[in-house]
Amino acid sequence: MTAFIEAIDLHKTYRVGKMDVPALRGVSFSVEKGEFVSVVGPSGSGKSTLFYLLGGLTRADSGKVILDGEDIAALSDAERTRMRKRKIGFVFQRFNLLPTLDARSNIAIAQEISGNGSGDPAFFQRITELLGISQRLNHLPSELSGGEQQRVALARALINKPAVVLADEPTGNLDTENSNIVLKMLRQSNQELKQTVLMITHNPEAARYGDRIIHMRDGHLVSAEEDPQWAARTIG
Repeated sequence: MTAFIEAIDLHKTYRVGKMDVPALRGVSFSVEKGEFVSVVGPSGSGKSTLFYLLGGLTRADSGKVILDGEDIAALSDAERTRMRKRKIGFVFQRFNLLPTLDARSNIAIAQEISGNGSGDPAFFQRITELLGISQRLNHLPSELSGGEQQRVALARALINKPAVVLADEPTGNLDTENSNIVLKMLRQSNQELKQTVLMITHNPEAARYGDRIIHMRDGHLVSAEEDPQWAARTIG
């Protein structure tokens, strides 16, 4: 296996009022091609900042993100946009569906943006059936439950068969049944399509779907033993 994602000494600080608030303090790790990695840690540990840096949605103050051999920081904004379209599928906690489009169009728009046209109709049908939304494709987001909206969002992320899927708390707003559907689909796409998956979560049960768990605290990577919140939740 070869490294698909490399984070090299990442630092990121935000300006809040008159204060500098460090979010990442020298984070380094790699994710192998085809690996499913879960990133856990308490609120404020830097997980979401890491997500945005790995996806090329924002830039680090220093350090590098290497994605499939490309230094993201060295790319222009247009080049980073093209890289995201070609290689990355994003899943967000808040779904981010377009409210005026039905479920089918919310998925298909990812194909249009990528330049993939109508894509693979058979794969579209398979993904929507596996996610249990094939009978809901003509409904607007407002007509769907939260679980259905997240499954539409997941279908949108997977429809172009991206090499990497970045998921930020994909089950954070879901009940147990819908969480299991989403997590099983992420795992299945990882195994069948050999996609590299990096999932941020605060849920120990969700994290166990990964091949490996990375722990964060106060902008650093730490061992499981150094993460008391994790230990408390797994012991209880």
